[in-house]
Amino acid sequence: MSHNGGRVFREAWIAGVVKHFPGEPKPGYVTPWDETPEWEREAATAVHDQVVAFITTTDGAAGKLTRDQKSRFVALCWIGQIYKHFPDPKPSYVADWDSLPDWQRATDADIFEHIEKANSDVVR
Repeated sequence: MSHNGGRVFREAWIAGVVKHFPGEPKPGYVTPWDETPEWEREAATAVHDQVVAFITTTDGAAGKLTRDQKSRFVALCWIGQIYKHFPDPKPSYVADWDSLPDWQRATDADIFEHIEKANSDVVR
């Protein structure tokens, strides 16, 4: 499995955490791609691909979503991956978007927009 999209996702995540996290983030939040666990690489790749598919199947109209809507989409896709990889995840790992901290919501929106820019040939 090629993880190129996952690497794009992870780089956008780290950039968002550095930008939005209040204070010093947990080391796991900024772990470089090469040190990221395999399950997380697979999850990042899957969510990246879901965002690309969403942008593509809307002929780029997904670009008209608000930042909150973009963030919600990324968060929901990530929750699906958590359930895939962990049969009984901690509730905090699958918390609804409304329960996420502001820094994480902003980071998820940044991820969507980063993927959107990388696929600008599709976006209107």
